[in-house]
Amino acid sequence: MDVIPKWADAILIPLISIILAFIISALVILAIGEDPVRALQLMVQGTFGNSAGIGFMLFYATNFIFTGLAVAIAFHARLFNIGGEGQAMLGGLGVALVCLSLPLPHWTIALPVALIGGALFGALWALIPAYLQAKRGSHIVITTIMFNFIASALLVYLLVEVLKPAGSMDPATPRFPEGTHLPRMSDILGAIGIPFSDAAPVNVSFFIALLACFLFWLLVWRTRLGYEIRAYGHSETAALYAGISPTKIIIVAMLISGGLAGCMAINNVMAAERLVLNSVEGAGFIGIAVALMGRSHPVGVLLAALLFGFLVQGGAEIDFWTNIPRELIIVIQALVILFTGALDNMVRMPLERLFLMFRKPEA
Repeated sequence: MDVIPKWADAILIPLISIILAFIISALVILAIGEDPVRALQLMVQGTFGNSAGIGFMLFYATNFIFTGLAVAIAFHARLFNIGGEGQAMLGGLGVALVCLSLPLPHWTIALPVALIGGALFGALWALIPAYLQAKRGSHIVITTIMFNFIASALLVYLLVEVLKPAGSMDPATPRFPEGTHLPRMSDILGAIGIPFSDAAPVNVSFFIALLACFLFWLLVWRTRLGYEIRAYGHSETAALYAGISPTKIIIVAMLISGGLAGCMAINNVMAAERLVLNSVEGAGFIGIAVALMGRSHPVGVLLAALLFGFLVQGGAEIDFWTNIPRELIIVIQALVILFTGALDNMVRMPLERLFLMFRKPEA
């Protein structure tokens, strides 16, 4: 029997981890001679004080939802996919090739086609590490890390030597045709009379990310495949006894994981209307923290993605209005990862003792 209730494991432990991360960050801010309370006020006001700030937060959160779900599905199969960054890069390539190559007259047609292209390229990039893990015993952590570097080098070559328009000095693809342009939140809400900032890049991809959370829940907890993934993740020996193929689960889970990471490209590539270098901007790595904090559950992933979206947008505000470097936000993210991952037992064990003290003795 678990000592800590499910609600405490899902909410209380991550909340305490966040508070500890912010306390240490506040001490760092004090050490450099700035006011942590003012910094927090600037982050909150700059994010929630106007629709532009909210829009930027939701834009970043959309990326983190996709990469967080990508890491989470792998976690359920006891796989540590650190290749979300590279898989998202290749997903961007797939989206760019679809948008530039196919005659897509309207975004309602272009969006699902580009989504398939991004998911397919991301899944194929995850397939090779998955095969090496399933058939050759290569460690998935090592291979996925290495494939991030390969993806980066491949994308640089393609953008500089192949996809860059003739005469351009910018390592980026041409602008996508008008039929592939996605509506922004300002367009969607403006159609029903709700004002929203045109400067905010958040777009219809945010709703696709919410749909992905729901489909993730259906897959993992309401399908036979999801049961097999979770069974294998809990015990490979028991899964083998039940007739579940480890090779199948490793490959399928990694294909889904890579596909979800590749789907991020509809937000950071398709909505940007071209593919540029460093379009992923570390979202693949942040997805690891999002999955850890969200306990690999879609609701938790959504909330954690919103938190990290707030940190990124709020970091831009304190960088603009104070002498606090924006890199401090990376420190906060690292502390959140540290407390929710490596130091999880530091929070969990005292809580276990506390709940044991107040538990009623069984009759």
